Amino acid sequence: MSFVAEFNALPFAELQERARRATPAEVARVLGTGARSLADFAVLLSPAAGQQLEALCRASQALTRQRFGKVIRLFAPLYLSNECINNCAYCGFSRDNPILRVTLSVAEVRREAEALLAQGFRNVLLVAGEHPKFVSNGYLAECTAALHELAPSVSLEVGPMETAEYEPIVRAGAEGLVVYQETYDREVYARMHTLGPKRNFDWRLECPERAYAAGFRRLGIGALHGLADWRYEALATAAHTAYLLRHCWKAMLTISLPRLRPCAGEFQPLTHLGDRELVQLVAAFRLFLPDAGLVLSTREPAALRDGLLPLGITHASAGSHTEPGGYTGAGREKVHQTVRGRILELASGASEWSSQPGKATGATGQFDIADERSAGEVADLIRRLGYEPVWKDWDAALSA
Repeated sequence: MSFVAEFNALPFAELQERARRATPAEVARVLGTGARSLADFAVLLSPAAGQQLEALCRASQALTRQRFGKVIRLFAPLYLSNECINNCAYCGFSRDNPILRVTLSVAEVRREAEALLAQGFRNVLLVAGEHPKFVSNGYLAECTAALHELAPSVSLEVGPMETAEYEPIVRAGAEGLVVYQETYDREVYARMHTLGPKRNFDWRLECPERAYAAGFRRLGIGALHGLADWRYEALATAAHTAYLLRHCWKAMLTISLPRLRPCAGEFQPLTHLGDRELVQLVAAFRLFLPDAGLVLSTREPAALRDGLLPLGITHASAGSHTEPGGYTGAGREKVHQTVRGRILELASGASEWSSQPGKATGATGQFDIADERSAGEVADLIRRLGYEPVWKDWDAALSA
């Protein structure tokens, strides 16, 4: 049975009701127990638990230190391409957005990676829009092989594929795959994805299982908060993670908790997840899933990240760019504009360059980041908090 079947059978209405109506006594009981069920997780998401946030955070921090130590693993996203054939209402790369696009060559990808390595990174996440003309599994395998010579840890966040398509990428040196469901609410998912292969909800939901079968040793999932009710998304993500821990037990699992950020298309969030609720969410996930990694990105502002890092976070990005060529300007001479999927070449010196101030290539980013500190500044902050920034946590020679 795949997770799709289990997902369809989950009693979400009952769990959401439990989250709404949990009492302070139930919260105290769940905090005092060891192994916690999905129903217990629902209690930790409740307004009553939100009133005991300090106790949740203390328990989350203690459990994180016990399981992971006082370390934060640092990584950086490296965007390969912002070409995409999907229409996703909330994404800057959406097909119909009239943005400036570019796909980097393998040599340009290597140049970007060398800039990241110079900052200290040894954990690189390759990110790309979904467009078979520009981003194929052969291209991804080439990029992975080029970077595997430089960085011990290479992961991907790209469009879902078949297991057989993932296998050459794994052989090339990729160890991790990140695939966000975006939203676990089927109705909202259908409204947000109007064109392209991403419209297939179940195909995306089963993606981590196909990736695991192909040999990826790290799997990352998550929901994009701002599309559906945050408690529903949390329950679905937690159930999905618990399933993967049972069935993909050889892989390390991570959960990301991204919130919508401004992007091309000017999509406005449909729901709201406040800062205090995000803190509660981090603590609840840690208490329910003590061995899962929790990822915090530069979507969040610096002050909030500083407060969240010691409470349950294990992985954090730093110094991020969300546009191809953002670290070195690689690919600048190839940037072009698309309007509803149609390419319009830019004349040399055209005024369109000025539409992306501060972008090294001029290409449009997927979203605006909120924490603009350099990787070094984030690492210094982690040390001041009494934690160790970890740039490299394993070597490829260990699995050769």
